[in-house]
Amino acid sequence: MTHRAQDDRHTLSAIAHRVMLERGMEPDFSPAVERELAVMKGPAEDANGVRDLRGLLWASIDNDDSRDLDQLTVAEALAGGKVRILVAIADVDALVRKDTAIDAHAARNTTSVYTPAAIFPMLPTMLSTGLTSLNQDEDRLSLVADMVFTDDGLLAASELYRARVKNRAKLAYRGVAAWLEGGPAPDALAAVFGLDANLRIQDAVAQKLAALRHKHGALSLESVEAKPVFDGDALADLVRDPKNRAKQIIEDFMIAAKGVTAAFLEAKGFPSLRRVLRSPERWDRLAELALRYGDTLPVQPEATALEAFLTKRREAEPERFADLSLAVVKLIGRGEYAVDRPGADPPGHFGLAVRDYTHSTAPNRRFPDLITQRLLKAALAKAPLPYALGELDGLAAHCTRREDDATKVERRVTKSAAALLLSGKVGETFDAVVTGASPKGTWVRLMHPPIEGRLEHGAAGLDVGDRLRVKLIHTDVDEGFIDFSRS
Repeated sequence: MTHRAQDDRHTLSAIAHRVMLERGMEPDFSPAVERELAVMKGPAEDANGVRDLRGLLWASIDNDDSRDLDQLTVAEALAGGKVRILVAIADVDALVRKDTAIDAHAARNTTSVYTPAAIFPMLPTMLSTGLTSLNQDEDRLSLVADMVFTDDGLLAASELYRARVKNRAKLAYRGVAAWLEGGPAPDALAAVFGLDANLRIQDAVAQKLAALRHKHGALSLESVEAKPVFDGDALADLVRDPKNRAKQIIEDFMIAAKGVTAAFLEAKGFPSLRRVLRSPERWDRLAELALRYGDTLPVQPEATALEAFLTKRREAEPERFADLSLAVVKLIGRGEYAVDRPGADPPGHFGLAVRDYTHSTAPNRRFPDLITQRLLKAALAKAPLPYALGELDGLAAHCTRREDDATKVERRVTKSAAALLLSGKVGETFDAVVTGASPKGTWVRLMHPPIEGRLEHGAAGLDVGDRLRVKLIHTDVDEGFIDFSRS
């Protein structure tokens, strides 16, 4: 395939559209969806029993280019060293009713799909970036997780309710993180009196929550997902998007909000759609990986022991920790959705070291979160279950499959993007790490760009986590093929 650099975005968008269809996902909205949108005149109006919390210093923190804003946060210092953290989640269900055409599209795809050159939103952008998004300076309905934490990060009390909120500042992770580390305040932050002090309170609480989770075995892992960098329509690079302190604020508050949501539904005798990650099946390989570094893991899976190993490796070799993280993620396996029935003992989430965990904080982007929102609103209103238990079982399995499909679409198009960048480097050699090894084949990931390819020659004896030098022998942009041989 030949291309001009200025056509990169168009080329990748066309590939993404095709791959969506190949995976059985719907990249476009139907005429029925458009008809439902045509009669929507504005955001959802207030309902009975909704609190007015528009006066609080709510702010959103998300990716630089995010426009589908699902959550806001705010803090309040209390007596005795306690801190109140409120998380507002967009009330998407207020406009996206169950069994409508819009809902049916969301249920089929179950997630927004983010590829290097095109986004395929779960909900129409008129909603997800407009009427159901918590946009700056706009009144919106929300569901609030109202939590009180002690000075050592323990949850002391929690409450869930509906509220009207207003986003005072749309902030981005990188800008807030740089400010927290001593840089200048982003303009949107500086423009709101008192927001700087509020965010510093949030940052302090988030660090305590993270420390407490890791003490209990939450795994300190770093993502090596590649993000595209475009120069106009030309693809210039693929780079890592590392964690930072601003991301930690949102990550830990969302984990807390998901936990209190799951516990609330259980207390009300409602089922919940849990996000679970069971004990690793390849624990023996994780133990072998630890032995390579001179560490010993117990015979049976133990999150605290694995976290202690990861912490030691991060301190010893911070520049290589992302590679170790990737190997551990591959060996732990993927999470799944499962229905937790009242009175049952949920398996929890091994990687996060939490028992109660349900996806609930991104209803503009994920269908499981919208399902949870409907369950929560029914429990608050003392209304009947919006889904039968058998229906929830089917949805859990479907959402797990669709999430896997979406991940494969995103990775497939990212590989096409990487093939574009590497197409002129056939014959060159690179440092790599093994990310997959099975009878189906062996895969490696380059240090830069952080992308996977298949090892066609020299794979004998290799396993996940092994390091090696590889030579690029072939690329195919249309198919997303990047092939290597052992150097």
